[in-house]
Amino acid sequence: MLALASQPAAPYVQLSEVDEPRPMAHEALVQVRTISLNRGECRRLETMDPGSVTGWDLAGVVVEPAADGSGPAAGARVVGLKNGGAWVQRAAVDTEFLTELPDTITFEQAATLPVAGLTALLSLQIGGFVVGRRVLVTGASGGVGRFAIQLAKLAGAHVTGLARRTDGLRELGADDVIGELTAEGEEFDVILDGVGGTVLGTCMQRVSAGGTVISFASTVTEPVSYPAREFFARASGARLVGFYLFAVLAHSRSASADPAPALRARRRRPRGSADRRRQAVDRGRLGDRRVAEPARRRQGGADRFVSRSGDHRARHCNDRPRPTSIPRIRSKCCCGFVRYCR
Repeated sequence: MLALASQPAAPYVQLSEVDEPRPMAHEALVQVRTISLNRGECRRLETMDPGSVTGWDLAGVVVEPAADGSGPAAGARVVGLKNGGAWVQRAAVDTEFLTELPDTITFEQAATLPVAGLTALLSLQIGGFVVGRRVLVTGASGGVGRFAIQLAKLAGAHVTGLARRTDGLRELGADDVIGELTAEGEEFDVILDGVGGTVLGTCMQRVSAGGTVISFASTVTEPVSYPAREFFARASGARLVGFYLFAVLAHSRSASADPAPALRARRRRPRGSADRRRQAVDRGRLGDRRVAEPARRRQGGADRFVSRSGDHRARHCNDRPRPTSIPRIRSKCCCGFVRYCR
């Protein structure tokens, strides 16, 4: 099959014959219809071994579904990404990084989404809740910058875009558009930086106290420098976060679904477990007082709390919510019974 493979001389890429892919059980074979170009993959062409294939974003049609049954079926229109190897006619793509396309989205539109769109989305998530906050996007005319402006605006932020080419940025949602960033001026709660160098150093002087600077790319290769006191004293509590999409995806193992609900579900403690409560009672002491066991019984038509010191009839406390797991805050009921509440 044909692929865009690297070569040692400019333009460092040429159309070449390469071997057909051999999908693993968790990979689907995709007939690639469209790819998109990212600065990072193009810059690395000069340092790649001759004949190797790069490429991150792709869109196409599933020729063979994954052998393990995961992912889209044969014939599905899909978009996906690979950490190298997308500039080919047919690609084996991990189904965790592949998703079906709505009929209203073209292959050309879809191929621009994976790397740039996920970088913008996940970087903004690092910044946290942005409603009513000031967000700065550097390199705003690039792929990540354009997505970040739109997403931040939709999230309710006041968005400033920094770019050399500013045409169309206000139409995307930027409230302010600037061509240069100086050390003096209003502070920003969240800064997404895709430039690096002196621009990143200036961002460190414009972030607000408790704010976040997310560095996701470096188009300027100069070292970063800034007055340290402008960061730790003026912007106490601020943080600088490095973001590299493929490292994040390798950790979360998902680009097609949000892993957060599953993670929350795994962390959630089972509720209403009598065995867990009894174990906590056996272990728990506060001074000479035993931790009250919040198990409930029906006896004589009234709810009861059972403790080692005896039964406590709820009566006037019946309308209060009962703790369903071992509570953390020690309090005293109005009748003098010591218990733990939420």
